[in-house]
Amino acid sequence: MRGQVDRFDAMEARRTAKVRSLRGLKNISWLSSPQLNRVAAALSISTVEKREIIIDDKHSRESAYILLSGVARITCRNRKGDRALIIMVAPGMIPGFPPPVPGIKYDFRCEAITECRVGTVDLRTFIEISLGIGSEDFKRMAASYGGRWDMVQLRCANFMGCTLEERLALILLELSENFGVKDKRGTRLTIPARHKDLADLVSASRPRVTEFINQFERDNLIIRDEHHLIVRRDRLENFLSQVHEHRRVSPINSAYPQKGSANV
Repeated sequence: MRGQVDRFDAMEARRTAKVRSLRGLKNISWLSSPQLNRVAAALSISTVEKREIIIDDKHSRESAYILLSGVARITCRNRKGDRALIIMVAPGMIPGFPPPVPGIKYDFRCEAITECRVGTVDLRTFIEISLGIGSEDFKRMAASYGGRWDMVQLRCANFMGCTLEERLALILLELSENFGVKDKRGTRLTIPARHKDLADLVSASRPRVTEFINQFERDNLIIRDEHHLIVRRDRLENFLSQVHEHRRVSPINSAYPQKGSANV
């Protein structure tokens, strides 16, 4: 009997410590005490040593991660393949990685700068406790409300190291993802791909965009079908992968645009 009481007291002490840790976190401080108690009960806690990976792209997107103590950082690969710092993470919910952008591989990673205590909870459970709705409903609402501004920001950040040829390939992949229907020859865009619109999206002049559209057509990366374009996604993605690999192997040469690939 005494042993059961001791175990109960130990469990209660751990639960109280979890709640205390959660209550001090700024970006979930809006949760009520009953909600914090429920989150604490569902939380699994682990210690991550300095310089170790907390989460990366390989971890499940169906879990929420809460930094209870310590300092972390989120990094990704830049166009040269080097790992670059993009966010410093203070105690609180660790931001989820944005959904992938067609043609770009970021290899996101959250790393411990100091020794960190990290809580993990099933995302569906966390959303149900904090919002009282299903996780799929939340994701759909968040995607609709956010309007994929994350994609715009990632695209713009990535464009800084790209030639016009690459920027145009990325935009065509993005358009085919959002406005494409399957075609036996590739992915048909359901909206007109006006060269002036493409020029605005890639920050270039319309004549230069027309030159590369014609080149893409000659290289069989796209097919012009009356007033619509058919995008051959596999070929465009292969083109971007080859360019990325070339930059990784030859970083010095990558600082200079290839002939015919001027930025404006």
